[in-house]
Amino acid sequence: MLFTTPEFLVFLLLVAPLCWALRAVPARNALLLASSYVFYGWVHPWFVTLLLASTVLDYTAARVIGERPRWRNVALLASLAGNLGLLGVYKYWDFFVENARLAGARLGLELSLPTLELMLPVGISFYTFQTMSYTIDVWRGRMAARRNLLDFALFVSFFPQLVAGPIERAESLLPQLERPTRFDLGRLRSAFPLLLVGFWKKLVFADLVAPSVDRIFAAESPSLPLLFAGALLFSFQIFADFSGYSDMARGIARLLGFELMVNFDAPYLARTLPEFWRRWHVSLSGWIRDYLFVPLGGSRVGGRWRLLLVLLATMGLSGLWHGAAWTYVVWGLGHGLLVWLSRQAGLDQRWRPRSAWHDLLSRVATVTSVVVLFACFRATSMTWLVEAVASGLAPGDPALRAGEAREAGRMLLHAAAFAAPWTLHYLLERRATSVTPSADRRAAIAGRLLLAWRWILFGVLCGLLVQMGRDGSRPFIYFQF
Repeated sequence: MLFTTPEFLVFLLLVAPLCWALRAVPARNALLLASSYVFYGWVHPWFVTLLLASTVLDYTAARVIGERPRWRNVALLASLAGNLGLLGVYKYWDFFVENARLAGARLGLELSLPTLELMLPVGISFYTFQTMSYTIDVWRGRMAARRNLLDFALFVSFFPQLVAGPIERAESLLPQLERPTRFDLGRLRSAFPLLLVGFWKKLVFADLVAPSVDRIFAAESPSLPLLFAGALLFSFQIFADFSGYSDMARGIARLLGFELMVNFDAPYLARTLPEFWRRWHVSLSGWIRDYLFVPLGGSRVGGRWRLLLVLLATMGLSGLWHGAAWTYVVWGLGHGLLVWLSRQAGLDQRWRPRSAWHDLLSRVATVTSVVVLFACFRATSMTWLVEAVASGLAPGDPALRAGEAREAGRMLLHAAAFAAPWTLHYLLERRATSVTPSADRRAAIAGRLLLAWRWILFGVLCGLLVQMGRDGSRPFIYFQF
């Protein structure tokens, strides 16, 4: 079930009032758990069985860790093996089999390994990471194992963030689920701007630029300007699509009385690659840091070359998390290398630009490197990307190349027009919330303009929803991960 479908609107209008009507925590959580299973199994009910399997596995493993210290390591290994096994079978098995066959063929061996061709369950990468982090935290002694299976099952399957995050930590979400929610009109009202901007990002920007991106990355040999324009468009498409989902998830959770973490913090304003990763997909970046990078040694690892290996391993696995393809792995390795180079150049958290021009150049260089690597992420294969770059570097028909450059320019202008409304919303929101309106007249003016602008966006969005209702919305990009 997509957030952008009429079915979900009906679903939410039924669930939210009932959630507030049921004041007892067990009754409310039972309603939300049943609703989450309906939401997740709407198209493919059998997906729920895998969700249940992961839930029972980590609930049991955490209980064993907390109550039977002699078996704590065995329970942790069972949790890791079970969750990573689910990912391995459903997401990576065919990828490794195909690569093993290719490697065997080059060595003159014929490997008869079977492929499974299983449908990838939506959100499996998100909820397995979420449940594993809970078990690891219990094993580390950071929190106590929960005895209430209902509360824990809801933590795993809470429908606003189930299929595309954010990957919530148990220490943040579980306490909210275990206590009664208090009616707060201000919090409820604050949900609607999140939903408005989330819908705008998804439907007005991401979905409308998607055909242009698809056309460029489906071309046989696009010119380099067209390829770069496609990568730039995709970098903003995936941001609008994924951060739009995160905004909607936070808004829906607030309507139910809960708070989810901020998953994006203006990542394209980052000055360095390490800062970009502190702002982009914050829940995954934090997970990778706490449960992979730090255990491997983190920044404390001795020697620059060992740090490089740790960063390549960490970011390579982060790329593989996104999908079973070498394009994602190369994308992750590229980020690992650039983060390492940034650290070697002193571009860490303590770095500050010397001037305004220095600041601007650092931001442009960071965004440019992100865009170039997103070409790897979006490419159909590394072979296609290498051939496209080689073709773009080769001499071609000047008239054809000039036409492609003009087409790239038109695409970027259209994208800028689509992005302008929510960019203005972001600037007004920052100005309105920078200081209290009573202390700053300009903030008060920005607040009034922001309210008026939200009503304009809402009216335009309603009209577009009616117009686009016949075609429907594209699935969110991160559903495939």
